[in-house]
Amino acid sequence: MSGRLTVIGLGPGNADQVTPQAANAVAEASFFYGYKPYLDRLELRDDQIRIASDNREELARSNEALSKAAEGHSVAVVSGGDPGVFAMAAAICEAIEAGPAEWRAIDLSVVPGVTAMLAVAARIGAPLGHDFCAISLSDNLKPWDLIELRLLAAAGAGFVIALYNPISKARPWQLGRAFECLKAILPGITPVIFGRAAGRPDERIEVFLLADADAEKADMSTCIIIGSPETRIIRRGERPALVYTPRSATGSKR
Repeated sequence: MSGRLTVIGLGPGNADQVTPQAANAVAEASFFYGYKPYLDRLELRDDQIRIASDNREELARSNEALSKAAEGHSVAVVSGGDPGVFAMAAAICEAIEAGPAEWRAIDLSVVPGVTAMLAVAARIGAPLGHDFCAISLSDNLKPWDLIELRLLAAAGAGFVIALYNPISKARPWQLGRAFECLKAILPGITPVIFGRAAGRPDERIEVFLLADADAEKADMSTCIIIGSPETRIIRRGERPALVYTPRSATGSKR
């Protein structure tokens, strides 16, 4: 008899941002697969089992979880943020498509979570108030040339751009190169938000102008939101500034 597999989004790291649906799904599962820091967020019972793996082993993790579910177990695969945004839901679907026929009979559900760009945006105002897109700067699964093409196209079309996976020890140069590409299209006064660990105790939210944006201020816990030419900064004296993108757009350049 086929079991059940639930892909659960745990949000950006603040326990208050885990949805009731996600908490209920955690309570119902018996086996948990995921990246160890995400699994460590869970308070599990003695009868619930964690199976941790490295962050770059998504397909192998998916295969293991699906095999366990196919044996009739209730299995959860956990992601930070939302599992459908550069995370495990797509890896599970890829594994099902390439895997044995019995995996397609597994009862599969995806539980959404608060993704990083939403958590960062909420802390600073409303930078995603008009059209936006999300782009991962990791070239592990796509060529850098394609990333640059998408950055230029999105900026040229006037989208606000949320950057995921901006920098790592293995990829120290790409964020700086991304800023160079964007500076060729966007005004230097375009707001850039560095949102690190939004909602967690080590949170750091900073706003710069594109002309002054420094890639060294980011790490893999940072989500970066780059405004459009329409995006505004509201200075409020001693209160933190607000950054927002108006709900209407003219397409004009400042």
